[in-house]
Amino acid sequence: MDFPDVYKPRRTSTAVDIDGVMVGGNNPVVIQSMTNTDTADVAATTEQVLQLAHAGSELVRITVNDSKAAASVAKIRESLDRKNCAVPLIGDFHFNGHKLLTDHPECATALAKYRINPGNVGKGSKRDSQFAQMIELACEHNKAVRIGVNWGSLDQTLLAKLMDENAQLPEPHDAHDVMLETVIRSALDSAAEAEALGLPANKIILSCKMSVVQDLITVYRSLAERSDYALHLGLTEAGIGSKGIVASTAALGVLLNDGIGDTIRISLTPEPGADRTREVIVAQEILQTMGLRSFVPHVTACPGCGRTTSTFFQELAMQVQDFLRKQMPTWREQYHGVEDMSVAVMGCVVNGPGESKHANIGISLPGTGERPVAPVYEDGEKTLTLKGDAIADEFEDLIRQYVERTYKKKSA
Repeated sequence: MDFPDVYKPRRTSTAVDIDGVMVGGNNPVVIQSMTNTDTADVAATTEQVLQLAHAGSELVRITVNDSKAAASVAKIRESLDRKNCAVPLIGDFHFNGHKLLTDHPECATALAKYRINPGNVGKGSKRDSQFAQMIELACEHNKAVRIGVNWGSLDQTLLAKLMDENAQLPEPHDAHDVMLETVIRSALDSAAEAEALGLPANKIILSCKMSVVQDLITVYRSLAERSDYALHLGLTEAGIGSKGIVASTAALGVLLNDGIGDTIRISLTPEPGADRTREVIVAQEILQTMGLRSFVPHVTACPGCGRTTSTFFQELAMQVQDFLRKQMPTWREQYHGVEDMSVAVMGCVVNGPGESKHANIGISLPGTGERPVAPVYEDGEKTLTLKGDAIADEFEDLIRQYVERTYKKKSA
């Protein structure tokens, strides 16, 4: 009997050290996020970076768009250091990065990586000299660079050149295909130029951000075939709410399953008043669902049906998930492997006991018309039965006890 091949090796890429965070090589896929505060507001930006880092972002990008922002970067770094937050900061530059990095050497030093967009680095004859200036500054300060091509700010000179070349072919390609090739060529040509200027491959990360799922998949598959550079994944302008989450998951899930991608960002448009950390949580959930990393114990909960007309199991599932996420920063510091724990919160007798037995710890709540009791299972064995009005709090206590009893404590 032939069994399906469930293992897909990661694509081999060059490892890049970003102030101690390793991207590429055989290292786990790294999560990145970006602030949306005014970088010149040191207090607000520091606070949002802290929130993103606390949520699990391992790299945080900040906008550096003018002199005030550039002058604030070192202050933000110092403030983070005072608060014992070592998350590397990435400077997002467009149009004037060469000038800002030159005029503010403390900014160039404080950042761990520079993000350069080839389409926005300069126009005409200025493009090459301004790109070279940024690369030379990266070499001088020993910084990594992400060469980030964006569909919405494509290098128009390169596009015109490739369109002209395509028009001369006996059978020209579709204009859309030429545009996709322009995105890829912009990244690869810029990386080759950076290496020629002295920036080694182990300081270069490439990205080609698209807003259409199939285009992103096409571009990154080609980019992966044609280079060994570490790759940053992200669907740009993904959208708001479920649309942005679904689109990002669809695109990144395919590429990650192909072994493509060394660092990711989920570019969600925040809903009014929503927490910026949502993009970090979605990135974690994608990687955990793909089986690439573990961040928070996995909660299995049934979708509900006519057997579960009570909302209690839904409320308990949400409460348990929130409880685990809140506990994880502390547990991660104290226990080895707790992020791999699985928890089941089930709503009736049909699948409840079975799923609970498969989890490290699970509870099977009574469905409509069933006896008002909730058996608890630990590592496949029924340990006790809960009933009454305090089931939620009692189950949280049991999870806490299970962690303390099961996972090895880290040495102080």
